[in-house]
Amino acid sequence: MLLVVFIAFGCGVASAQNLMRGRKQIVTGGVLIETVDSLEQARLDSLENLPNDVKRMSEKRAKRLADSLARVQRQRQRAIEMGRVDDDGNIIPREKWFADSMSLSRVTITSAVLPGYGQIYNKQYWKLPVLYGTMGASIGLAVHFGGKYKPLKREYDAMIAESLSRTEELNTLQRQMIRENTKKQVFMFTALASYIYFLGDAAMNYSTNEVSDVKKATTMSLIFPGAGQVYNKSYWKAPIVIGGLASMIYVIDWNNRGFQRFKKAHSLRADFDQNPDNYPDGVSKDEFRGRYSTTFLKNLRDSYRRNRDLSILLTAGVYVFQAVDAHVDAHLKDFDVSDNLTVDLNPLFDYQYSQINGVDPVFGFNLNLTF
Repeated sequence: MLLVVFIAFGCGVASAQNLMRGRKQIVTGGVLIETVDSLEQARLDSLENLPNDVKRMSEKRAKRLADSLARVQRQRQRAIEMGRVDDDGNIIPREKWFADSMSLSRVTITSAVLPGYGQIYNKQYWKLPVLYGTMGASIGLAVHFGGKYKPLKREYDAMIAESLSRTEELNTLQRQMIRENTKKQVFMFTALASYIYFLGDAAMNYSTNEVSDVKKATTMSLIFPGAGQVYNKSYWKAPIVIGGLASMIYVIDWNNRGFQRFKKAHSLRADFDQNPDNYPDGVSKDEFRGRYSTTFLKNLRDSYRRNRDLSILLTAGVYVFQAVDAHVDAHLKDFDVSDNLTVDLNPLFDYQYSQINGVDPVFGFNLNLTF
């Protein structure tokens, strides 16, 4: 008797599993494909007899199935073109077919540490002389003009410390100092620009593994703000991103220079208050010659420092925001905007039963969203 009960229980569980089993699932080439079972096939065969809402659900399932099968077919076709199919027609896993392949993120990070690695990985060796030639020459010239700028800056600071009066000698020295400093900054910018350009070039020409446009757009925006927007062909966003970051960098530099200025003035004014015997003329050595108190200079110093730190946080926020924008925009490039995306608003007339009033008419609207 106990054996009969166990057998009946087992048959019941099996029947319940068969009833609860919905669509079958098959994994082909690492992609999950949904196939309809006999019950769903029967529903599709009798689609004309179903209500409109159920009919739309069945059509959506059929479309999703067709998209999945088409995606698998495209992957198989690419595998055949790349020679990643064995004699039995099975797709060879990528890590076995090309063991030394690297992801886009790893190639980009390695190129950031070792400039030129991306060009070597992409087998574009002819770009290496251009990269190292441009960067090497720019860095060398920046160091050269920086060496000429430093003694001029020391001489200028010494003359300013002695007297604040403007003389022709001081003006000439200042113009020469600014000229050498400008040359140094131009070549430093050239070296940085060539470094960023070849880093982005390594990401753009990456083709070992299949990489979506979303990942490339995000990588480009992280390498250089605005590049992701250009990659997505949203050209009007690039000036906004670059202009916003440039403005924030200018604000950071402005507040940092103010902070350094009043930090030095406060230090000299505080030293004058603590050691008045070291100043026989009774005048502070700061640039304001004691016209402002130590507390006033301290407040100005703290104000510029606070504004500088806040500007740095805002700049980081703009940088993250433009990367997120490039990522989302690349996703929306494939967003379905066909006629199947419709919203219908129709009048509704129905009856509602209640125990008090019996059957009452109901008036309203029926909203149908198709996607």
